[in-house]
Amino acid sequence: MAEHGLRKWIITITVIVASLLELIDTTIVNVALPQIMGNLGATLEDAGWIITGYAVANVIVLPMSGWLGDRFGRKNYFTFSIIAFTITSFLCGHATSLGELVAFRILQGLAGGGLLSTAQAQLMETWPREEIGMATALFGMGAVVGPTVGPTIGGYITDHFNWRWIFYVNIPVGAIAAFCVALFVKESPKYAKGKPVDWWGILFLALGVGSLQVVLEKGESEDWFSKTYITVLAFTTIIAAIVFVWRELSTDHPVVNFRILRNRSFAVGILTSFVLGFALYGSVFIFPVFCQNLLGFSAQQTGELLFPGGMATICMMPFVGTMLKRGVPGQILATGGFFLFFVFTWMLSNSTLESGISDFFWPLIVRGVGMSILFVPLTTLAIQELHGPEIGQGTGLNNMMRQLGGSFGIAILTTLIHLKSGIVRNDLVSNITAYNPAAVSRRTEIIQGFMGKGYSLSDATQMANHALEGTVVRQTLLVTYDNLYLIIGVFVLFCIPIVYLQKFKRNVALPVDAH
Repeated sequence: MAEHGLRKWIITITVIVASLLELIDTTIVNVALPQIMGNLGATLEDAGWIITGYAVANVIVLPMSGWLGDRFGRKNYFTFSIIAFTITSFLCGHATSLGELVAFRILQGLAGGGLLSTAQAQLMETWPREEIGMATALFGMGAVVGPTVGPTIGGYITDHFNWRWIFYVNIPVGAIAAFCVALFVKESPKYAKGKPVDWWGILFLALGVGSLQVVLEKGESEDWFSKTYITVLAFTTIIAAIVFVWRELSTDHPVVNFRILRNRSFAVGILTSFVLGFALYGSVFIFPVFCQNLLGFSAQQTGELLFPGGMATICMMPFVGTMLKRGVPGQILATGGFFLFFVFTWMLSNSTLESGISDFFWPLIVRGVGMSILFVPLTTLAIQELHGPEIGQGTGLNNMMRQLGGSFGIAILTTLIHLKSGIVRNDLVSNITAYNPAAVSRRTEIIQGFMGKGYSLSDATQMANHALEGTVVRQTLLVTYDNLYLIIGVFVLFCIPIVYLQKFKRNVALPVDAH
């Protein structure tokens, strides 16, 4: 039953803050890795498991979260997840070795997986059905802004305090959130209580999704299938996925109800969520690397660049929710969002080595507005026809697909950076020959410049070669990143027709669980 007045807003703020904890912790650790490595004596390859372990555990739990909420009660499961996330945050901050930190991050990821989808399902129960677009918009603030501001918060804490505080800051927020959930949230029906547990389904889900996530996280750094364990995990993913789908379709009490894929809007919706994850996490991945590695921006400067775009998203979310409430079809809004995201990537594809902070303000504002117009309609269209226990199952699968879209996006883009930079470098180097007057003139000019500073011909020649190599590297990266921006934009643009496969409705109203 929907809530009203102050209670509705307390619950709304509480569940959004709880989901933000999980989303921010997905990316907050990235910028702190160098300090963690130095403090715990770990290599970059080993420290990478701090991020991978969390992501793997998180994506395993996401599709199960609906079933867990139905079995133990959504309020109980949500409260447990917040408390577990808070405790494991303390343990992560208190870790004395890399092994401890990775183990606690895995536990933190398992707890975090229960926060995201359960929070979204809880919002759908809290808000009246005619205002469900607004509820999705409010949830979207965290889902879109969280991964964006995570590195910014992590960089600030790491620079001004200690890496352990990126975990300790979760403790007071988690404690307050758990208290508010226990006090204000009403319990939902326990649809799966007393029914048999699908242990085989849980096992195959963990094997399949967990193996896939490790392959995506580690594939590029391990040169993909040149490492035996990547090949084994890829094979495990395929076999476990096939057996898992067969198991869930043949049992009467599945841990993941694939039968809801018969709903056309939902089936198409998880595909568009995958595209959304690709765009959201892919762009967040490329932009900081581009700014810091190529343009020399600090982590804090990059974070400050992303902030206005995040604020644009926050400001636009309620507006988008209002538009849906007034009957504007979600497909029309999503089309506008896809187009704005393409405009953002096109603007960034024209970046140069002279680009400064002011050059990125409007592109990132466009991205912020575009992501808000994308997230709310796509999520609303996906779950608009789900009923009762299907809501928890649907939000879990939908969020998992968005996370996997991000993982696939980052893995694909990382590989493309490697491949494309090699092609671009070969093209550039082929022009630096004794038969190219422009190249010869430039090299001679650099040599004379160094000799004018007192260096010998031999030293000046060697330094000129290094200078030219540096120019080639920077130009290679510039062309590569510019091309990748455009690739993401074109990919998103071509996905527009997909949303028109969903049912075209006005005044979308979602059925909610009854108490």
